[in-house]
Amino acid sequence: MTSTSRGVTARRATGGLFTVAALGFAGAATALSVAFGWPDILREPASVVLPAFAAGGAGLVWIWFATAWTYGILAVPVLLLPAVLRLRDNSALRVATYAGAASVLLSLVGFLRWVFVVPALARAYVSGDATTKAAVDAAWTAQHQFGGALLGEHLGQLLIIAWSITISVIILRTRVLPRWLGFSGLAVSLLYLLNQGDILATAVPGFPVWDLAGLIGSTVWGLWVAALGITLLVRRIPDRRSASPGDVDGPRTRLDTEHVPFTRAGG
Repeated sequence: MTSTSRGVTARRATGGLFTVAALGFAGAATALSVAFGWPDILREPASVVLPAFAAGGAGLVWIWFATAWTYGILAVPVLLLPAVLRLRDNSALRVATYAGAASVLLSLVGFLRWVFVVPALARAYVSGDATTKAAVDAAWTAQHQFGGALLGEHLGQLLIIAWSITISVIILRTRVLPRWLGFSGLAVSLLYLLNQGDILATAVPGFPVWDLAGLIGSTVWGLWVAALGITLLVRRIPDRRSASPGDVDGPRTRLDTEHVPFTRAGG
């Protein structure tokens, strides 16, 4: 395979993985919402959540498993993106890439506890006496606040929002991708950030909450990720060494990525 072909393959693979991750997670999350009332059920007490989880059986566990790993796919294109954009030396993008990858890992912890931790708690709760239920309730609250609210939702969401804001600003500054992608990325990231109110309210009663922030924010953010992926699938990346910002939207030349050796790792 020539270096030109490797460049095309890397760009398309990265775009495809962004698209698959966004659409796959949307499908799994929809199934989870139908089967388990997610995400609203996350704010319910153990007396509601655990019996509902136990009633879902193995099928519900597998839906959580699928939800976790369709989101986990996102780590791969996040790590590949700097090389594909020919911006490996951009320090802001490098830091944002680490933040994005860390975010996916933290979110996996939040999702996969429903596969490896919650089933045992649910079984103990529905089959236990009053003393057992009280103990399981305390254990549920501890793991839910730590693995879910703190790691998966608070830190996981803040880091991935920081990643998307940085990507959007870089797009606007360099025009390596269409500017509408940068403007929309900033808008959906700030909207998604409003969901932090709901998370903080679990620790600070009375903290202002917009109930629809999580649903709308995560949905439009996911659509933006899919748009980023589709754009990478169909749009060539200019050679940053020679192309000026104004060239990105102009006619394609032999300086595009497909016509320049792609020698960076991950390309």
